[in-house]
Amino acid sequence: MSSATPTEAILRPAEPEDIADIVRTYVETRAAAAMPAPIYPEKDIREWLAVKVLAPQAGSEMWVAEVDGTVSAFAAFTQTWLDDLFVHPRAQGTGIGTMLLDLVKSLAPDGFGLWVFEMNTPARAFYARHGLREVERTDGSDNQEKAPDVRMSWP
Repeated sequence: MSSATPTEAILRPAEPEDIADIVRTYVETRAAAAMPAPIYPEKDIREWLAVKVLAPQAGSEMWVAEVDGTVSAFAAFTQTWLDDLFVHPRAQGTGIGTMLLDLVKSLAPDGFGLWVFEMNTPARAFYARHGLREVERTDGSDNQEKAPDVRMSWP
């Protein structure tokens, strides 16, 4: 995977052949981030992400950022919620995350929310730089990882 500039990335809807790259991006990004360890094995993560690509719920979308023929980042979202935004560690800092977030903003113009773990200060700072604001904090008792989290909102 190269360290691409945003102009080298292609944004497009996810396709079935992207699933392996999406899973790799999710697993490797999460391992490198300030986040609790995943509670599910990679096999379950693969099945969960495959459903998001192959049989999305009504109103759900998944887009990828492709660099040199490889998925380097992805975003899964609805008109009101950003479920996932993961940028592979080797592609972070290239503007690809900003490109995907701007895409979500354009496709959800009435605004959306997201949850981010409180400990993930780089992600919280990224979202804050792009105009999202923190609107709620929890002790994590309602999420699967049982880790404190923050709900953010745009606009």
